[in-house]
Amino acid sequence: MTAAQSLLVIAALLAANLPFLTQLSFIGIPCRKSPKSLPLRLLELILLYLSLGLAAAGFERSAYGVVYPQRWEFYAITFCLFLVLAYPGFVYRYLWQRRKHA
Repeated sequence: MTAAQSLLVIAALLAANLPFLTQLSFIGIPCRKSPKSLPLRLLELILLYLSLGLAAAGFERSAYGVVYPQRWEFYAITFCLFLVLAYPGFVYRYLWQRRKHA
């Protein structure tokens, strides 16, 4: 694995957990509501997945000159992997925090 690929995996790990670890919205604006709602966090998760996918496609184009066509199975699998990467942030926000306060 090259350094750029490792950086992409680390960026995916950070991007997947970002909606659960901060009260800022996707574009960096603080939310009006005190705690962000779960649907807003999931929307941010989808937007971060799409933006990271565009960055990865750009990396592939610059490194290899062509972006290989992918079918829907590729995107379904990578989104599921992105959700798996988001699990630690979800646990911290919704499961571990409630246990500490109880």
